[in-house]
Amino acid sequence: MPALRSKTRKTPRNRRAPRAWWARLPDEELLDLRLCDLDLRIAGSPVEPMVARLHRELEARGVNFRPHCWIAQEWFSPDGVPGIAIPFYLLHPRLKRLERRFMGEVEGGNETALMRILRHEAGHAVDTAWRLRRRKAWRETFGPASRRYPRHYRPRPGSRRFVQHLDSWYAQSHPTEDFAETFAVWLKPGSRWRRDYADWPALRKLEFVDATMRGLRGTKPAVRARNHIEPVKLARRTLRQHYTAMVRHYRSDDAERIDKILKRVFTATRSRSNQALASAFLRERAPALRRGVARRLDASEYLVQELLDHLIERCRALRLLVRGEKRRAARRAERLLTVLVAKAKSGVGPWIAL
Repeated sequence: MPALRSKTRKTPRNRRAPRAWWARLPDEELLDLRLCDLDLRIAGSPVEPMVARLHRELEARGVNFRPHCWIAQEWFSPDGVPGIAIPFYLLHPRLKRLERRFMGEVEGGNETALMRILRHEAGHAVDTAWRLRRRKAWRETFGPASRRYPRHYRPRPGSRRFVQHLDSWYAQSHPTEDFAETFAVWLKPGSRWRRDYADWPALRKLEFVDATMRGLRGTKPAVRARNHIEPVKLARRTLRQHYTAMVRHYRSDDAERIDKILKRVFTATRSRSNQALASAFLRERAPALRRGVARRLDASEYLVQELLDHLIERCRALRLLVRGEKRRAARRAERLLTVLVAKAKSGVGPWIAL
């Protein structure tokens, strides 16, 4: 695939995105539109200059490859296709507002965040384009790409074996994500990765990426498919159906995660020392917990109580019991409640949909 010119051409008028006639519709009417009816295009959208910027960054690094982009329902770079799917809501401010209403955040909602994700996804695309994960050195550096993706992972925030790029220490989730995150750090213009990671074991991974990319200069990608996987132009589900499914998915995911934490805070095993019901224990301490967490986080007591009610209900449904000393159990419960309230208050992630 020949390298694109670094100079960005102006988009011809006939390629510019059509006016969004639906932008002024009330939410309830907008939600009844199908995704394909939005008639979204990258050309002429706020995303277009960001994609061009990514291409310039790749060219500046000597990477002879420009991943193609298309509009989908979420971010991803599919196996076997060296391209990047960009979520539809980033194509218009009206759709961003709808995304924030239902999901609590807009992933890639500003230029900085958008470029971070584009660089990450470009790492996946480069991996696919040259089939890097098949190389023995790649596997020795990052681990086997065949490793099963965990539904949840427990990161080690203090670990220096991984770079820090996207939130939640995402590099620790899987070897392919580790490579994509390392590539993103390497690609960023002005990155001082040698200095920033000088005494980190992660430096070896960055040096591997640097050496590998230098070795690929002048070579053509082995995989040059230009498929568009799950494009929104073919998606016939409505926005209402889309967000109903998204909220249900993340709500279920978060509920499962909270249940696991509650089982560590309390216990389902009855013994002589474990007799008190966890639900009754939390209900008895609810006023003090509500006031303390609300004051510490400057949050409304209503929000704290709403999340506390959820914890009480889950303890009842799971038939959990207080484990060990009650004072220690209270501290553990307060820490969990504090984390949930902090996330809900900041609007980060779908915790607000509990």
